[in-house]
Amino acid sequence: MGKSRISADLLERGREAYDRAAWGDAYAQLCAADEEAPLEVDDLECLAMAAYLTGREDTAVELWGRAHHVLLAQGAVGLERAVRWAFWAGVALVRQGQHAQAGGWFARAQRLLDEASLDCVERGYLAVPPALQALGGGDPAAAYALFTDVARIADRFGDPDLMALGRLGCGQALVAMGDAAAGTAMLDEAMVAVTAGDVSPIAAGIAYCAVILACRDIFDVRRAQEWTAALSHWCSSQQDLKPYRGQCLIHRSEIMQLRGQWTEALEEVERACTHLAGPPGDPVMGMAKYQQAELLRLRGDFLRAESAYREAGEWGHPVHPGLALLRVAQGRLGDALAAIRRVMDEAEDDRVRRSRVLAAYAEIVLAAGDVGAARIAADELEKLAADFDAPYLRAVAAQATGAVLLAEGDAQAACDVLRRAWTAWRELDAPYEAASVRVLMAQACRQLGDHDTAEMELDPARRVFEQLRAAPALARVAALSRRASGRAAGGLTPREVEVLRLVATGATNREIADTLVINEKTVARHMSNMFTKLGVSSRAAATAYAYEHSLV
Repeated sequence: MGKSRISADLLERGREAYDRAAWGDAYAQLCAADEEAPLEVDDLECLAMAAYLTGREDTAVELWGRAHHVLLAQGAVGLERAVRWAFWAGVALVRQGQHAQAGGWFARAQRLLDEASLDCVERGYLAVPPALQALGGGDPAAAYALFTDVARIADRFGDPDLMALGRLGCGQALVAMGDAAAGTAMLDEAMVAVTAGDVSPIAAGIAYCAVILACRDIFDVRRAQEWTAALSHWCSSQQDLKPYRGQCLIHRSEIMQLRGQWTEALEEVERACTHLAGPPGDPVMGMAKYQQAELLRLRGDFLRAESAYREAGEWGHPVHPGLALLRVAQGRLGDALAAIRRVMDEAEDDRVRRSRVLAAYAEIVLAAGDVGAARIAADELEKLAADFDAPYLRAVAAQATGAVLLAEGDAQAACDVLRRAWTAWRELDAPYEAASVRVLMAQACRQLGDHDTAEMELDPARRVFEQLRAAPALARVAALSRRASGRAAGGLTPREVEVLRLVATGATNREIADTLVINEKTVARHMSNMFTKLGVSSRAAATAYAYEHSLV
C-alpha cells in the first residue's frame, strides 16, 4: 500500500472518529496521518481540537499555532480563521495559568484584526478575555456591558459558540450584581444551544462548568443538580474526554454529599483526583482536594483532612471556611478565630463569598463565646438569604439564627426557627444538615426542661450520623444524651460510652483520638477498660453490646 493510500485511510478513520466524538481515536489517527504527510488546515484544526479534548493542552496550543500560521500564509482569505485559533490557543494557555503567553496570543490576534480593519465575529471572541477580567476583578457592571457587546456580535454573525459565551457571561455578571433571577434566566438561555448540540465541544464544556459554578454561587442547589446531571451525560458521550470530566465528578460528589451519600461522594471525588492527576497541572485539582477535605473532616479523619486542605491551598483554592472548622474540631479555637476573621475581612465587598463564610463564622465565634458577633453574622446571613431567595441559603440562615437564639437563652424562639430550618433541609433532601438541626433542637428542649422531646430529637439524629459515619457529630450527640450517663450499662464511664459509640461506627483508634481530641494511647486504655467491664474481646462484640443496650 502506497504512502498516499495509507495517509488517506488514516485521514478517513480520523475524520470519522472526530464526527462521533471519539476524541482519543481521532487524535491517534489524525496524528498518524500527519506523520505520513502534513495535514491540510481543516484536518489540522480537528487534530488540535482532539488534542485539547484529550488533555494534551501543550500539543493543542502548538497545533493551533501551526494552523494559525498556515492560515496567515493564505492572506486575507485565511485571516479570520487564523485569529479564531489564536484566541483558542490563548484560552488553553489561560487554563494552564500561562497568562503572559495567553496575552501575547490575544494581542497578536487583535493587532491582525485592527491592521486589516476587519468587521468579523472574531472581534466578539477577543472581547471575551477583557470581559472575564472585569468579572474576576470585581466589576460585574463593566463585565455585563462587554458581554452584552459580545452577544450582539454573535447574533449579528450567527455564531453559536459566541452566542453561548456571550449570554453565559451576561448571566454570570447579573448574578454577581445581585440580580439572581435575571442572571439564571440568561444562563438557562445560554444553555439551550449547548443542550441542543449546536456548539463546539470546547464551548459546551466551558458553558456547562460555568453555569454550574454560577448556580453554586447563588446556592441554587436544584438547578446545579440538574445541570450537573446534564454535564455528566454529556461527558459520558465523549470518548477519552479530559477537561470538564474532573469538574463534573467534583460536582457529582458535592450533590452526593448533600444527599447523605458520603461513601459514594468520597469515591467520586477520589476518581476526580485520579482523573486530574495526569497529565498534571489542572487547577481544578484544588477544588477536588477541598471537597475531599470537607468529607474527611465530617467523617472525623482529621489528619487526612488537614493534608487535603493543604493540597487544595497549594493548587490555589481557598481553604476556608473548611480548615477553620477543622481547627475548632481539633480544639485550636484561637487559630480558627484568627483565620475566619481574616477571611471575613477579605470578603467584605463580595456577597457570594461572605454568604459561604458567614455560617462558619457564626459557629466559630459562638464556640468562642462571642454571642454578639454571632448575632451580627446571623442577621447578615438572613438578609443575604432573602436577597438571593435560595432555599439552601434560607436553611443555612435559619440554622445559624436558631443557634444564636439558643446561645442568647431564648430557647422557645430557637425551637421555632430551628423547626423552620429542619423543614427546609428535609425539603432539600439533606439528611446530615437536618440531623444537625435536630441536635440544636434537643439542646433547646433541654433548656426548656422538656427532656423527653430532647431525647426524641437526638435519637433520629444519632441514627443519621451512624449511617453516615459522622464521628464528630456522633460524639456531640453522645455528650448531650442523658443516655450516655443514665444508661451506661456495664459500669462504663461517660468517656468510655463516647469511645464505644465511635467504635460502633467503625472508627479506628486514630479516628477516635482525633474526634475526641485525645491521644491514641488514651483511646487504647479506654478500650481495654471497656472490654474488661463488658466482658468482650473484640470490637465487633463491643459494637453488638452497644446496639443491644441502646447505647447507639
